Amino acid sequence: MNSAAFSSSSEVRSLLEKPTPVLMAAAAERRDGYWGDLVSYSRKVFIPLTQLCRDTCHYCTFATTPRRIGRAYMPVEEVLEIARGGAKIGCNEALFTLGDRPENRYRAAREALDDMGFDSTLAYLEEAARRVRDETGLLPHLNPGVLGDADYERLRPVAASMGLMIESTSERLCQRGGPHFGSPDKLPAVRLEALEAAGRARVPFTTGLLIGIGETRLERLETLAAIRDSHDRHGHVQEVIVQNFRAKPGTRMADAPEPDLEELLWTLAAARLMMPADVSLQAPPNLSPGQLAPLIDAGLNDWGGVSPLTPDHVNPEAAWPELAALARQTAEAGKTLVQRLTIYPRYMRRLSEWADKAIVPRILELADGDGLAREDQWTAGVSAVPPAPNVSVGVASPAIADVLAQVERGAILDRRQINTLFSARAGDVDAVCAAADRQRAMTCGDGVSYVVTRNINYTNVCNRRCTFCAFSKGRGATSLRGPAYDLDLGEVARRTGEARDRGAVEVCMQGGIHPDYTGETYLELLRTARDAAPGVHVHAFSPLEVTHGARSLGLPLPLYLERLKGAGLGSLPGTAAEVLHEEVRAVLCPDKVSTDEWVEVMRAAHGVGLRSTATMMFGHVDHSEHWTEHLLIIRQIQQETGGFTEFVPLPFVAPEAPLYRQGRARRGPSWREVRLVHAVARLALAPFITNIQVSWVKLGPVGASAILNGGANDLGGTLMNESITRAAGAAHGQEMTAGEMEATIRRLGRRPWQRTTLYAEAPLEARARAFANSPLAPIVETPLKDRASAGQRKS
Repeated sequence: MNSAAFSSSSEVRSLLEKPTPVLMAAAAERRDGYWGDLVSYSRKVFIPLTQLCRDTCHYCTFATTPRRIGRAYMPVEEVLEIARGGAKIGCNEALFTLGDRPENRYRAAREALDDMGFDSTLAYLEEAARRVRDETGLLPHLNPGVLGDADYERLRPVAASMGLMIESTSERLCQRGGPHFGSPDKLPAVRLEALEAAGRARVPFTTGLLIGIGETRLERLETLAAIRDSHDRHGHVQEVIVQNFRAKPGTRMADAPEPDLEELLWTLAAARLMMPADVSLQAPPNLSPGQLAPLIDAGLNDWGGVSPLTPDHVNPEAAWPELAALARQTAEAGKTLVQRLTIYPRYMRRLSEWADKAIVPRILELADGDGLAREDQWTAGVSAVPPAPNVSVGVASPAIADVLAQVERGAILDRRQINTLFSARAGDVDAVCAAADRQRAMTCGDGVSYVVTRNINYTNVCNRRCTFCAFSKGRGATSLRGPAYDLDLGEVARRTGEARDRGAVEVCMQGGIHPDYTGETYLELLRTARDAAPGVHVHAFSPLEVTHGARSLGLPLPLYLERLKGAGLGSLPGTAAEVLHEEVRAVLCPDKVSTDEWVEVMRAAHGVGLRSTATMMFGHVDHSEHWTEHLLIIRQIQQETGGFTEFVPLPFVAPEAPLYRQGRARRGPSWREVRLVHAVARLALAPFITNIQVSWVKLGPVGASAILNGGANDLGGTLMNESITRAAGAAHGQEMTAGEMEATIRRLGRRPWQRTTLYAEAPLEARARAFANSPLAPIVETPLKDRASAGQRKS
């Protein structure tokens, strides 16, 4: 569209003619529709790799000359020192800012590069960013000026994102007397082609406008339209910055007037209304001190990079706001400040497309399930104590408060409402957990239940390819946790009898899918356990084992489940669910049962009178929307059958999980996510599932105690032996005795009670044996070669 046609379009006329307050109201509404109550920022360090530049912008004090500085480039040791310092105080981004190709103008730059062994500034940038990525864990964001296709491809492995301010597409500003005269890299066509090249290279990109340098409002709209057109072609513009010009002493524009607040607000509102809603809109908070609330009112949803360590080297006169003050001012404007990464959440959802495989592990290490910055260093299975609670004002945001009000009225939450609860941050998390605990108290009273049980993992040989599992082994393989084994039936019987003698009312039997196992194998395991300890409840076989057994015998599921029940099966563990969403299962367990197959087994089991638990393993490649879908499936089954006894959230234990070790998964959920999953499960599954269990194996006793004050009412089993979570790297032990269970519960001021699998009171004689706490005999894990040589392989 030519300039005359553009200026006469209805969109442009509306933006130019409507009062700024009207535009701001529309912009804020558009912002809230996509970004909600969150305003983000990136905690960064600013690394000015070189302040030499071949351009001579008339407003810039960042670029200088060799005579004014003692060195052409910051040494890589200093770069790393800054990055390490930032990492220690919670920074996730290393912003590299530098002038355009200074070696093309300055001999000093060429000589410095030659001395360091690099043929160009970009080559040195690549090395510095690579070392920051590998040695500090920060995510580099690169602003090296105008780049071409090959440049982006070269730098993509060392950067999570890159950027280039278009500033203005006005040709006038490049003419003699204009601020961009004498700056070849500021020609609009050159910069727009660099924006296009970034899109072709699939680089998550930052761009924007510099306002107040002589451009008109119409020219700003033309610049926004050019950015939008490029984004429409490639989808790569993750954020648009509207930066207000600041006059600086010693420049040719030292006496030029700065744009007033009205101009900034109008431009922000126009940008929000012109750009797609999912493109972030940013303005630097240090350039508008004391005026942050109006910027939010104009449609802003991001403050950009803010450094608690380094100054803004481009605007050194403007100090960054203190993060606490930034959070307070954001809250005063009705929003919640959240920390993000330099790559935005919607690009996080498609990392295979938008990030090089060399940078993906670092991105995942720093991200939470929503694609924002992980809030804590807590690790499931490893951390003994959860993070200290935030100081909360105790008042929920309007969106969260509305959903919690529906909960208080007894409403059944829908998909949107559950998603809203999972979006809770800061004080909203406390509000959701408090509501869940009230629901728990109303439903379950002050009692906390637990069951004395023993885990019997009968084999770790498995022919499935679950990418998260550190327990299973191929036949004959040895790995982190010892050799492959296949328990002798005599050992199964011994462990079951010993469990009964120690007060167990249940044994839980699960294992890998051994290639020699058939449906008869599972029947024999049940008969062995039943005969060894009559009266002990056998809780065994996930939908995966049930499906495998039925297919191996050519039986329909209901008939095979009846045979299992007749052989002694009392109930089913709801494992193998992981996350009931095929997008997630394609990564986690591509050859396991599908969502539909898992659901089919559970409906069939409930149909023949077998109860089961339901589980969800979260915090790996999943997102909160997946958790919502999982809860809705569980709730639907429960409404139909009433067969679930409890819901058990299982935080992903990452340290030894293959998927994590390969750099393809997050390192488990954050503590915020752990709290929310338990709490939201309580609220979303009510009133159909009344028991929410917390796993002390995953969280440790202190972590589990915190969750018991946030919606959970069951502490799970004593276990006696635990192999699967331990194999993944957990360090919270294999057994919590009945005495330890009750002491943990009483420390919370709650009433412990020992239950059966189906939530009846445990028999008195079993309770007495449980507190006798006799020691366990050493276990025997039958090696495969011994079983084979003895001719004892199960049928």
